[in-house]
Amino acid sequence: MSVGVDPRGRDDGLGWVSRAVFPDERLRLALTDGPRRSVSAGEGRLLARYAVVPSAAAARFLLPLGPRRVTAASVWAYNALRPVPVRLPRALLGLAARVGALGATRPGTLTVSAPADGVPEEDLTLVDHVSARLGGGRWYAAIGVRPPDPNHKPTVQLFDAAGRPRGYAKIGWNGATRDLVRAEAAALTLAASASAVGDHPLVPGVLLAGDWSGQAVTVVEPLPARVRGVGAGDAPRVAATSAIARRGGLPTAPRPLAGSAFLDRLRRLAAAAAGTGAVADAGPLGTAGPVRSTDPPEFVASAMDLPAGRRAVAAVQRLAECFGGVSVEFGHWHGDWVPWNLGEHAGQLVAWDWEHSGPDVPLGFDLAHDAFQRSLVLRGESAAAAAAAVDHRLGLVAAELAVEPTQRRMIVQSYLIEMWLRTWRLAVGGAGWNPALHPHLLDEIERRSVD
Repeated sequence: MSVGVDPRGRDDGLGWVSRAVFPDERLRLALTDGPRRSVSAGEGRLLARYAVVPSAAAARFLLPLGPRRVTAASVWAYNALRPVPVRLPRALLGLAARVGALGATRPGTLTVSAPADGVPEEDLTLVDHVSARLGGGRWYAAIGVRPPDPNHKPTVQLFDAAGRPRGYAKIGWNGATRDLVRAEAAALTLAASASAVGDHPLVPGVLLAGDWSGQAVTVVEPLPARVRGVGAGDAPRVAATSAIARRGGLPTAPRPLAGSAFLDRLRRLAAAAAGTGAVADAGPLGTAGPVRSTDPPEFVASAMDLPAGRRAVAAVQRLAECFGGVSVEFGHWHGDWVPWNLGEHAGQLVAWDWEHSGPDVPLGFDLAHDAFQRSLVLRGESAAAAAAAVDHRLGLVAAELAVEPTQRRMIVQSYLIEMWLRTWRLAVGGAGWNPALHPHLLDEIERRSVD
């Protein structure tokens, strides 16, 4: 690696994250193989330094190089939420940072500097922008590095000079992720009034939301320091998901699928997927527009699979014909209810990552999603097997949800169509097709419609 190279020109995860987190072209980024403690007069003002861990060639983290307690905290924070095999290496890395021995691990160094022309720091970097908006003082950022993926959002943990977590920022940098980041801010704002009321889970509050340097940014409160993850084998959280659906209130009267806002939204989204409707008219969960010209060209994919869209239109029509007269309770959902988005603190369930949340879906959707994702992601099973897992899950909780077999079939089929339409929305927003779901999920939806 060349000394002092700007990593924003790289095509790996470090390059992608650097472009998203440091988009301002006035910034000067220099990646070196070893420690770099000063900025020459020609480079301007030093804004931040990061240890590139474990190395520039295989970067996983950008750890802030400031006070030792800050660097250590950036590794130790929320370590209990991570899988057991990950905890010990992170704990040891944090210890090395705390005692000043991080250099022994031979990380690379990323230096961020600004022109010496007096441009305010808060106009140049996200961490300075956020700290200026939320009370000032010197803040530091710990940044995760993941492989380039158009559906991934760079995440930034923010710490003050004492090493205390101050916030958690998500950055929407392309069409798909901008919509998700904005949707999460809206969902958390709506959920705030019901947070920790009755069985409703605790949710992080929104500290800051808006656009910055061409990106969509949402900053939320840090999680409780002693939050612990829930087990992958934990029982379904029926009471919590029902409380989310009802916004902490009482059950609402069942309503027929026919004439519902939910069915209308499915129809409009399917029509947009088939090229016969406008995506912008698809409602709050369907606002993803076409791929923006500013999106990196390596992520621009053809999302318009019109034959698949026509199949989706037919699936929604069959859903209406078979189940239009079936009544169920409608409400909100978290939208990504899975073990890795849940934790417990002082006996209270905590839920984060609300970017797929929305209103007017059948009660039981979060439980369906949990079963589907455990099968698809944790067990690596097919879309058909994941759909069968949804059948099984809703059968187990049918009494608690007070739903009959016909209602369950309607909920499952509706959820599977919703999931395919989500896959399409992400694709049309710039994320490309998820090969685990497209077109296999459509095949399963059609198979079930004729059973």
